[in-house]
Amino acid sequence: MYEGKFPHKRYKLTFQFLNKHIPKEEKILDLGVSNPFTKVMEKGGFTVKNTIGEDLDEDTSAIVKSDATVVTAFEIFEHLLSPYTVLKSIKADKLVASIPLRLWFASAYRSKTDKWDRHYHEFEDWQFDWLLEKAGWKIIDRRKWTNPTKKLGIRTILRYFTKRYYIVYAEKIK
Repeated sequence: MYEGKFPHKRYKLTFQFLNKHIPKEEKILDLGVSNPFTKVMEKGGFTVKNTIGEDLDEDTSAIVKSDATVVTAFEIFEHLLSPYTVLKSIKADKLVASIPLRLWFASAYRSKTDKWDRHYHEFEDWQFDWLLEKAGWKIIDRRKWTNPTKKLGIRTILRYFTKRYYIVYAEKIK
């Protein structure tokens, strides 16, 4: 198993979860543009192709045309207006997806400088499970973890105890 250095706790835990469920021989379509985690997956022995930044709410052709056997979506679905449409368009039989969970003590994320960097959805775990099941996916495994930061404040303290990230491995129901 790849034991390289990980810049973030979530990268390490995401890679471990992916490695647990997906053999290296599988071809992965990673939703979203190439990013630092794409490089982590490649260094870890996975074959990865990314989408190119198209608006997946409007254009799912890259997903539909893909011959990948696995789709990964790490912190993508919260940015979409209609993640259901994207989930239904996936032809691959396996899905590994993570989302930031809705936090009761923080409002939804919205960048002040980037019109695309905002969360339309911030799910609770049961909502994301329901979305996947309704879109034709069976959840095989799931995990949650915290995301503490080194800042000061009440919310910072709460982040040590409140699970922030949720990841699932699901298979398409035939």
